[in-house]
Amino acid sequence: MNIIEDLRARDLINQMTDDEGLENHLNESRVTLYCGFDPTADSLHIGHLLPILMLKRFQEAGHRPIALVGGGTGLIGDPSGRNEERQLNEENVVQEWVKNIEDQLSRFIDFTDDQKGAKVVNNYDWLSKMSIIDLLRDVGKHFSVNYMLAKDSVESRIENGISYTEFTYMLLQSLDFLRLNQEEDVSLQIGGSDQWGNITAGLELIRRTSQEGEEVKAYGLTVPLITKADGSKFGKTAGGAIWLDEKKTSPYEFYQFWVNADDRDVVKFLKSFTFLPLEEIDELAKEVEERPEQRVAQRRLAEEMTKMVHGEEALNQAQRITHALFNGDIKELTKEEVEVGFKDVPTFELEESEKGLIDLLVEANISSSKRQAREDISNGAIYINDERQQDLKYFIDENDRIDDAFTIIRRGKKKYFLIKHV
Repeated sequence: MNIIEDLRARDLINQMTDDEGLENHLNESRVTLYCGFDPTADSLHIGHLLPILMLKRFQEAGHRPIALVGGGTGLIGDPSGRNEERQLNEENVVQEWVKNIEDQLSRFIDFTDDQKGAKVVNNYDWLSKMSIIDLLRDVGKHFSVNYMLAKDSVESRIENGISYTEFTYMLLQSLDFLRLNQEEDVSLQIGGSDQWGNITAGLELIRRTSQEGEEVKAYGLTVPLITKADGSKFGKTAGGAIWLDEKKTSPYEFYQFWVNADDRDVVKFLKSFTFLPLEEIDELAKEVEERPEQRVAQRRLAEEMTKMVHGEEALNQAQRITHALFNGDIKELTKEEVEVGFKDVPTFELEESEKGLIDLLVEANISSSKRQAREDISNGAIYINDERQQDLKYFIDENDRIDDAFTIIRRGKKKYFLIKHV
């Protein structure tokens, strides 16, 4: 199975230019391709994973990927897929974000020093040196306004307005493709489905600037927009975006995102995001149909994704936290694991070495009053480190501390509270 056949089998192709020509091109030679990533934040998120993993798939198939980090275009703003103008960020901030993104990309793509190997490029290196006259004469003259207005990224913004800054973004991305085509022998650009207009504009620029009679080998391919069966946006949770930076989204949270995948989505996610053989994915699909309550496919998905993005050690930690929370083994967690697993629960700092449970429940706002605290304890609603406590005279002391740092109190089935000993 060649790369295009594999991508089709995984439903990873949204659009292609010259389907047969591109497939033959990939079968006949080692192709250099690129995908761009604009630094719009200090980290990439899982919405970027699909194009990143596409570069990885092509590399594993023997082709040469180039990851373009848009230090230049990131200062302008891509109107694609947006209903409103992007906020412009300061140049020094964007360039700092560029470094972060380059580091994150290196987790997935094997960048080497070999001239023939994969590489990262920053379009700030050439766009910042270009004058407005050069841009208008060498690029702008090849595009009519009517052509640009017809692109979805522009047309969809006309009614609400689009600045000239974002209107010209298409020219800059087209120039990137042309430059990489000329200097790095890039013949394929890939991207998300919202990039189709920008990609085809780049192909148009390459065609228009080629010598008469010269054979032009340049192609475009986009991946589909990932959607969730329940209608919610992929990559978003109640806490916000799922980031690739472990400081913004912990490996445990990352693991939980995938392990909580809907039964209707999990097979699609396995095909799109993992490198598991299709035969294995078919077997996991049977598990979903026959034993959905065991969530075998979800756990496999979460394992593969967490290990790929954060590494084996982070996966092990995420699994330990998950096991502890769902099997009542909270006392086995380390201080660091408690901080990760309970970072979003209400926290109360306790200075005393010991404290009456009733008083602590009230002071930490776990129970609304001493009367309510007594009722909660008597009714068996209070758990200390996942062990039920019904003694009204109970004192929290050093024996209740996890790693000499925390005590976890649960009220009812799901309301957790973190007591931090200071």
